[in-house]
Amino acid sequence: MQNNGKKAVKKAVKPIRVGKGNGCPHYKKCGGCHLQNMTYPEQLKYKQIKCIKLLGKFCRVKEIIGMENPTHYRCKVQAAFGRDKTGIISGVYQSSTHKIVPIDECMIEDKQADEIIVTIRKLLKSFKLKPFDENNMTGFLRHVLIRKGYYTGQIMVVLVTGTSVFPSSRSFINALLQRHPEITTIVQNVNNKFTSLVLGEKNITLYGDGYIEDTIFECVFRISPKSFYQVNPVMTTKLYGKAIEYMALTGNETVIDAYCGTGTIGILASKNAGKVIGVELNADAVKDAKFNAKRNDINNIEFYTADASDFMVEMAAAGEKADVVIMDPPRAGSDERFMKSVITLSPERVVYVSCNPETLARDLKYFTRNGYGVRKIQPVDMFPHTEHVEVVCCLSRKK
Repeated sequence: MQNNGKKAVKKAVKPIRVGKGNGCPHYKKCGGCHLQNMTYPEQLKYKQIKCIKLLGKFCRVKEIIGMENPTHYRCKVQAAFGRDKTGIISGVYQSSTHKIVPIDECMIEDKQADEIIVTIRKLLKSFKLKPFDENNMTGFLRHVLIRKGYYTGQIMVVLVTGTSVFPSSRSFINALLQRHPEITTIVQNVNNKFTSLVLGEKNITLYGDGYIEDTIFECVFRISPKSFYQVNPVMTTKLYGKAIEYMALTGNETVIDAYCGTGTIGILASKNAGKVIGVELNADAVKDAKFNAKRNDINNIEFYTADASDFMVEMAAAGEKADVVIMDPPRAGSDERFMKSVITLSPERVVYVSCNPETLARDLKYFTRNGYGVRKIQPVDMFPHTEHVEVVCCLSRKK
């Protein structure tokens, strides 16, 4: 068991003057980067101690893996559009509010993405297009979503509009491409509902293929407007690399990728496994997963649209086995029903990828009470300057 070090905790969370780190001018208004008042080494120390406090009772917590350059790492950038006294503005919603903080450049967002958003804002004025007014449900542009393939350089621009009518769309697209020829596809997403969700159901491809691609460990993945894909590609290789290492695959194992999404981890693991089974409740994600497997010529992986808990219980009832279960649940963590199904299936190893150490600690308590021991815990700093920290955890069945 690790020493939580109360003195060290107090030192790590001791208030430090704003701007001691990179001094983002939007720090106080935006509220997105909660740890901007710390230097990056202090942030890593803070997160390390946080993980030790929550998880150190299960086994030794390894030193957090940080970024060499912890700025402009987000390859998925969203901007809300609106108006104030100065005219059309774009930026991010202030923390816990629906008020837009005008931002031209963010220190954690991709620079090209921010430049494109500024250009779009200027083009709105030129083409006499209005930002969407949620109160009156009038106007045109609600949000802009930009996704960039870090390793391919491909860029997708998604214009989220309150109506499918796009006046002078061809001229607008040509003007945008003239200023940013690096853009590879442009999609109009129609969201005409009163909702806090950014994207609507309808996509109209205005230029290019309607998707981009990026690579992880030489595997190619399609990224559509709604696809889940990690926003920090540099640290994604660290996170997924550690998860695959903890699977300890020899080429013969059957692996279940629960919460598989678009199949990223399962496809990466398939190269060292005998067979991989991906389970996901979202049918659209499963469709993307199947495409990604075919795109990479992976033949030893199968994807099912199903509830992972039911799927594993049925496997166990049919006398089928799995050697490894990898789980990557949302921030709320897993639920007892799912974990009980893992226990029922009784794999040799469980690899848990968590984006919330608090819920991970809760779930590890359940696993350790039901026949599993925690062997390795590795924090990874996927989101520098924020309070979020990812953790990869390896569990094995007690003999």
